[in-house]
Parts: sequence; C-alpha cells; structure tokens
Amino acid sequence: MSEYECLKVERHGPVGWLINNRPDQLNAMNSKMRDEFAVAWRELDDDGDIRVIVHTGEGRAFQTGVDVAEIASDGVGMERYRESVENWDLHFTSWHQNVWKPVITAVNGICAGGGFHWVADADIVIAASDAQFFDPHVSIGQVVSIEAIGLLRKMPAEAVMRMAFVGRHERLSARRAYELGMISEIVDPPERLREAAQELGEKIARNSPAAMAATKKALWGALELGLTDACRLGGQHLMSMWGHPDQQEGPAAFAEKREPKWKPLP
Repeated sequence: MSEYECLKVERHGPVGWLINNRPDQLNAMNSKMRDEFAVAWRELDDDGDIRVIVHTGEGRAFQTGVDVAEIASDGVGMERYRESVENWDLHFTSWHQNVWKPVITAVNGICAGGGFHWVADADIVIAASDAQFFDPHVSIGQVVSIEAIGLLRKMPAEAVMRMAFVGRHERLSARRAYELGMISEIVDPPERLREAAQELGEKIARNSPAAMAATKKALWGALELGLTDACRLGGQHLMSMWGHPDQQEGPAAFAEKREPKWKPLP
C-alpha cells in the first residue's frame, strides 16, 4: 500500500486498514492529514482485493479533531478549513469520499470533538473498553455542528445535546456510548481491539461485495429521504442486483454447502 506521512494504510487479507498516525498529537488532524485522507479512502475503496475497511488510531487516542495548534499558529490552516466548510468540500471521512465498501470505525482511547466525524460517518463502530468520548467545542469557543448532526441519526437527541453543551467537563465511557447506541460492541481487554475489528471485518468480507455496496447505497440513501421515497430508492438498489452473477452464486453455494465465489467489484 502507499506510504503516507500522517496515516498508515495496510491490507490484511480482505480487510483494509486506515490508521491515524500522529500519536504524539493524539492524532489531531492537520492539513497534511486532511489531504491524505482524501487519497487514502480512495486507494482502499479502489483496491479490488479489499472488501471491508477498518479505521482506527495509533497510540492512546483515536482522533481529537482538527489540530488547534496548527490553526492557531500558521495563519493558513484556519483559512483552508473555513473554505472547505463554506464550499462543502470535505474529504476526510468515507461518507465524504463516497466509499461504498463497509467501514468499521474502531475507537481506541480518546475520541473528542472532530473525532466524531468518523463515528458518525462509519457503518459500524466498535470501541475498546477504556475508550472515552467527549466534545470540547463549546469549551473552547467553537460551535458543535456537523459531527453532532451526524450522530443524531445514531443516538437519542438529548444525549447528543448533553454532550454538545457539557463540553469538556464530562466524558462518556464506552459502556455509556454502547447504551446510547453510539457504538455496537465493547472490546475488552482494550488490547484486543484490532484483533476484534479484523475478525468482524473478515466476517463481513465473506458476503457479496456487490450486494453490500448496493445495500450501503440503499440504507444511506434512506437517511436523506422520507419513508416512501426511501423505499422506492431502496427498490431500485434491490433490482440492481437482479441478473448479477452473485445472485445466482449465493443460492448455488448454499445448496452445494460451499463458500461462495463472489464477483469482485469493478
């Protein structure tokens, strides 16, 4: 896989890994990391040998949002960030990059502020038992918006509001995040997080890549629409598999009691 300065990109069997790699800065996103995300997501999505993507972090934090030190000091970072939001030209999550493979976010340690972008935009989120979640935006005079709006799809509105307004003065444990529906699995001990993410990725990778891509488009598309329009769109994605080789291969493999041989995504 390609070499990056602020990220690591790896392949382990059918599972691709995207790893935040600024551990000394708690994986805060500087402008270089932001640019690398745009390339790395596409590299992983375009690799035909990868069927599932796991996103995690090095060190004691998953992600702590934008690198405030860079924005405060270099005179350029804040302007670039402002322009990207103003023009809605964001490229740092799988959703921004139209990645249609399943994406697992595996939260290690601290997830704060802008780190919730990747929690909100993942398909599945798991976390180590020692993970901590909090949003300090209002505590440093900033607005809570895009990340929290995404979280409203996953968890109760009041829980999102509380996190937004309490700021850095309260942290959610992995257990509380699980209770609120922010994550779907707690991994204990924490050292097993990557092993558990790989195991989950391999389970998912056994399924039809084409069917999973169409499923992801149908389900994410539904979030943009009302019930009737969402079901109509879902029907279109359902029919998109009719005549696909995987639709015949799946039942045949089941009847013959063997693993299916799926057609790779183009």
